[in-house]
Amino acid sequence: MPTLPNHPPTKPKGLVYLGNRRSRTLAIALLCFVIFSTLLLGAQLVGTEGLEIALQTRNQPPSLAHPFGTDWLGRDMFARTLHGLSLSLWVGLLTAICSAAIGLVLGTVSATMNSKVDAVITWLIDVFLSLPHIVLIILIAFAVGGGVPGLLISVSVTHWMGLARLLRAEVLQIKNSDYVQLSYKLGHSSLWIARHHLLPHLIPQFMVGLVLLFPHVILHEAGLTFLGLGLPPEMPAIGVILSEAMRYLSAGYWWLGVLPGVALLMAVKLFDILGASLRSLLDPKTSQE
Repeated sequence: MPTLPNHPPTKPKGLVYLGNRRSRTLAIALLCFVIFSTLLLGAQLVGTEGLEIALQTRNQPPSLAHPFGTDWLGRDMFARTLHGLSLSLWVGLLTAICSAAIGLVLGTVSATMNSKVDAVITWLIDVFLSLPHIVLIILIAFAVGGGVPGLLISVSVTHWMGLARLLRAEVLQIKNSDYVQLSYKLGHSSLWIARHHLLPHLIPQFMVGLVLLFPHVILHEAGLTFLGLGLPPEMPAIGVILSEAMRYLSAGYWWLGVLPGVALLMAVKLFDILGASLRSLLDPKTSQE
């Protein structure tokens, strides 16, 4: 009988596609986005149940009925943590957008204006990067007067430098490319070139920078609130929850601070993974692996 040629088994193309790095990265990014949306809407999903004072169930350790335990007023810590994360994420998202917008404007202006404007903005970036980060945030928040305005201003004006430097380098590279120079010679206006050549390259970089900026903003928002310079005590932010829990840790109520703190760190790590996934998807060197 004729023997069949011994060919190695081949994998279906669909399985190869599902197993490549781009598909895995896209799946991770979608999962992170779903969890992020759930956390943002956590307060609406949970409602006000569990936030009422119930002295008969106060200071209870974690259990099936109360996964994060209860506090000194009998409030459910899981519900408080979800409300606090939701509030912190909304504030962090607004602050990150403001800071990223500053970086986009200054980075683009620095690369497109004359050398004097470029030198001033570059010097400003170097000055901000040379100062102690957390100290600068605290000083600005204290000078503004704390509260929500102090939080938004201090965090927004101290997180734009890295993105501005990245976008400046990107604009300089695009501006000196052959196809942009050809567009100038063909008579296209600067606005047309910015719309058709600059924006398609800057928007992906801006979005990745915004997502990567988000974890730092959340941590600094929680830190300022913990120190009493951020959100007011009546708002159930994570910083407020951790600040209140410090008074009860010595009494053995560890769940009041540990579990909300772990939830905050997991949320920050989630957005860090999302930013790294988006960067891998948009990087030509890794997007096709």
